[in-house]
Amino acid sequence: MRSGNPALKESTFLDSATGVVVTRDGGAMTLNGTVNKTGLLLLLAVITAAYAWSQTLDASGNLSATAPYYLWGGVIGGLVLALVTVFKKEWAPVTAPLYALVEGLFLGSISAIYNARFEGIVFQAVMLTFAIMFALLMAYRSGLIKATENFKLGVVAATGGIFLVYLATFVLGFFGIKIPMIHDSGLIGIGFSLFVVVIAALNLVLDFDFIETGVEKGAPKYMEWYGAFGLMVTLVWLYLEILRLLSKLQSRN
Repeated sequence: MRSGNPALKESTFLDSATGVVVTRDGGAMTLNGTVNKTGLLLLLAVITAAYAWSQTLDASGNLSATAPYYLWGGVIGGLVLALVTVFKKEWAPVTAPLYALVEGLFLGSISAIYNARFEGIVFQAVMLTFAIMFALLMAYRSGLIKATENFKLGVVAATGGIFLVYLATFVLGFFGIKIPMIHDSGLIGIGFSLFVVVIAALNLVLDFDFIETGVEKGAPKYMEWYGAFGLMVTLVWLYLEILRLLSKLQSRN
C-alpha cells in the first residue's frame, strides 16, 4: 500500500505498536462515509474561499491591505493543521474541517489574484480539476486503471522528484537564483507543468485505492475524515498546478 500523498502513507491504517489494522467499537470506515465527508470538506473550503476572494482585491482591482493575511495565513495555517492531522489521525474529525476552512482562505486569495490577471482562469481550473477527478474515479472503478505495485512506485518516485524540484526552487530563491525555463511560459515550462498535472492526477488513483483498502480492512470510523482529508490535499495540489499551467498558456497569447 503506497501513495504519493504524504497524508496517505503505508502505515496510515496500522497501529504503530502492533503493526495491525486499528479497529474501534464505534464502527468501521465506509466508502459512502468518506465520500460524504469529502464533500463536506470541499464545501467548507468553498465558503471561506469565497470570503477570501471578496477581501483580496479592492474596488480598483489592486491587492487589498488584508490580502497577505488570507494568503499567508492560509498557507501557514493549512500546513500546521495538515501536519497535525498526519501525525494525529484520530484528531481528523476536528482538524480536517479546520484544515478545509483555513486552506479555503489561501485558495480564495490566490484564485482572486490569478483571475484578476487572467479573467475566467479560475472557472476553467475548477472545471478541469473536477472533470479529471471524476474521469479517473470512473476509470479506477471500471478497472481501466489499476493501482499495481509498479504503477504506485512510478507515481511515488515522480511525486518525490517534483517535491525536490519545488524545494530547490524555494531554497535557491533566497539567494536570487532561479531555475531556468521550467517556471517560464515557454514550451519547456508548459511541458513541465503538464507533467506535474499528470502526476498530481495519478495521485488521485492512489488515493482512491488507499481509501478502498481502508474500507476493506475495516479501519476505524475516524479514518473517513482522514481519508477525505488526504483526498482533499491531492485535489488542492491538482487545482493549483492546473492554475499554473493555464496561466502559462494564456501568457503566450
